Amino acid sequence: MRPPEKLKDYFLAAITAGKDPTYFSEEIREPHWRQAMKEEIEALEHNGTWTLEPLPPGKRAIGCKWVYKTKYNSDGTIERHKARLVILGNNQKAGVDYNETFTPVAKMVTSRLFLVVVVA
Repeated sequence: MRPPEKLKDYFLAAITAGKDPTYFSEEIREPHWRQAMKEEIEALEHNGTWTLEPLPPGKRAIGCKWVYKTKYNSDGTIERHKARLVILGNNQKAGVDYNETFTPVAKMVTSRLFLVVVVA
């Protein structure tokens, strides 16, 4: 086994040596990236995250892009290749593409009150 102080060096060397692709045309030739994209699409369909729907008349689709990341083990070896499909939300217009947004966020005061009630 490698000495512990060298593990950090191996890990840093591994993650800085590789370069994740930034363009679809760069990685479509690589089978491991194609497999990662296939797994992402299957996960989205399995979870019911999305469905393909026809667009209403006069509307255009919001674009999306692939984001690629190589995940490493602590010893610097490649754990897996991860591909994510992300929406280009910067193309949306309020009142046209969406009406309101909602993000569930708990305030710290609410969390403290909950803990006080639980402890009591």
